[in-house]
Amino acid sequence: MKKTLLILDDEKNTREGLQEAFRNSYEVYTAATIDGALAALEADPADVIITDLRLGGEDGMKFMEKVLALPHPPICIMMTAYGSVDTAVEAMRRGAYDFVTKPVNIERLEMLVRRALRSHEVEKENTELKQEIKKTYGLEQMIGRSSPMVAIFDTIKQIASSKVTVLIQGESGTGKEVAAKAIHALSPRAKERFVAVHCAALSPQLLESELFGHEKGAFTGATERRIGRFEQASGGTLFLDEIGEIDTSVQVKILRVLGEHTFERVGGNQTLSTDVRLIAATNRDLKKMVAEGTFREDLFFRLNVVPLVMPPLRTRKEDLPLLVDAFLIEMAKEHEKACRHFSSEAMHLLLEYEWPGNVRELRTAIEHAIILGRGKELEVLDLPETVRHGNVFSSAEVAPFLETRTLNLGKNKGVILQRALQECHGNVSQAAKLLGVSRRTLHRWIGSS
Repeated sequence: MKKTLLILDDEKNTREGLQEAFRNSYEVYTAATIDGALAALEADPADVIITDLRLGGEDGMKFMEKVLALPHPPICIMMTAYGSVDTAVEAMRRGAYDFVTKPVNIERLEMLVRRALRSHEVEKENTELKQEIKKTYGLEQMIGRSSPMVAIFDTIKQIASSKVTVLIQGESGTGKEVAAKAIHALSPRAKERFVAVHCAALSPQLLESELFGHEKGAFTGATERRIGRFEQASGGTLFLDEIGEIDTSVQVKILRVLGEHTFERVGGNQTLSTDVRLIAATNRDLKKMVAEGTFREDLFFRLNVVPLVMPPLRTRKEDLPLLVDAFLIEMAKEHEKACRHFSSEAMHLLLEYEWPGNVRELRTAIEHAIILGRGKELEVLDLPETVRHGNVFSSAEVAPFLETRTLNLGKNKGVILQRALQECHGNVSQAAKLLGVSRRTLHRWIGSS
């Protein structure tokens, strides 16, 4: 079904002109007054409203606030002949998706409508997907619809109810601890504690004390008894992150707990028992470490009863728009910013980047962009340099006119722009396309160079 547009403007020529421009792609309704627009909305809710800011003696901004308060608010795009930066910021602060000035550039307005609808659909899909994942698996913190992630969801669902030890493998930032928490949340132990220990951050002596506890006087500085994590997590789940970093002396003690469910505190003689489900994670190749003699083979087999391999983000790019949208909503709320979406150029860079730091790096990049962003649309320059440089200079089209792929955009912007314009014989549109940015972004770069 076609999406529905409502055009509110007191100028007949503008109403009819926009209706003609959009009628082939959308169901278009028009109104000359706010009362007429509200009546039209009551009869047939709109997906997008394009409204003038000044409607004779009426205020388009107040109308926008009314419709945005509806149970299912439409997307609002403001237009006015009295455009200014302050007006645009105020309209977007009150909830407008974007702002255009008269005379209206139809191509730009069409692009805004398409982008707004797509952004709205992505947000809706993300919400529905999270609800479906939560309903089906109880995994509301894990996002994805790609084949690798669906396989992960299925495996977690299968193993969660058992007591079996799980080894989660994968690159840094792929969400290994999130997966461990999901297993715990779906298990019969969900009401008990989930205790996480990041093994790489502790020396062998401190890690031994952290895991098993110690008695008073067990070593210098042990001024009182300490209850270890195996004790604290009894009845629940213990998550050992970066288990490949554990010293062999500690590995022996972990192996005993897995086999006998007993241990002693450091410096103690009393044998204690524990009922704990162990989930371990690593970004290292434990099989290789076993071959090298740095990781015990018997412990590896104990841990690797059910292996779970988290896919890197570069192998599931179809999940990236959902992740971007989820992080945008989370970070915009946390930092009290009005950011709603990325420009098409910025989104292109996000999709093309290889994300060596995986989901963790993506989350950090989104937060960086939101902190620097000034409106609802986040631009290329709001992204971290690593993301910008990882894309702009790897293109086969861009490389020929650059002497190096390691140029820093911030420090060499003038040189890069000059070369791009020379390559395109001064054609700004072609230069923007060559650099993978919009004309508006390129004009801003030129103005700031």
